[in-house]
Amino acid sequence: MSDQLTHFNEQNRARMVDVSEKDITKREAVAESKIVMKPETLQRIREGRVEKGDVLAVAQVAGVMAAKKTWDIIPMCHPLSLTGIDIRFTFENETTLGLEASVRTTGKTGVEMEALTAVSVAALTVYDMCKAMDKGMVIGPTCLLSKSGGKNGDFRRGEN
Repeated sequence: MSDQLTHFNEQNRARMVDVSEKDITKREAVAESKIVMKPETLQRIREGRVEKGDVLAVAQVAGVMAAKKTWDIIPMCHPLSLTGIDIRFTFENETTLGLEASVRTTGKTGVEMEALTAVSVAALTVYDMCKAMDKGMVIGPTCLLSKSGGKNGDFRRGEN
């Protein structure tokens, strides 16, 4: 694996990497985030008692939409034809909601940014829908858990 930064041209200016010569491979990335809140807030989410509606359903759709538009908001990302997006939620304890996003494609570049964007926007959506009752919520940490495919091979947090 090269330590060379590929998003800079010979003038040291930002560029979108040319992936024309890369092989098409099956690629997947999984990212996670957490949002910590008051126990009452998480309980209301769990019971579907938030005035704005079904928080997890809205956050799930927001995460999917965000993954599809990552190239639109992260300047050097390529537009990708995504083949699968899944957002999952876990009630980790009385104050912590876990979020996980899996994104898949068959293409010339990976989907790490799409998975990270999906889980970030899903967490922001939870915050938006619950901020009237809990402005002190904390999002994070947010990280890449794994990625597969491509010339740089697989990555699994804790193994690399």
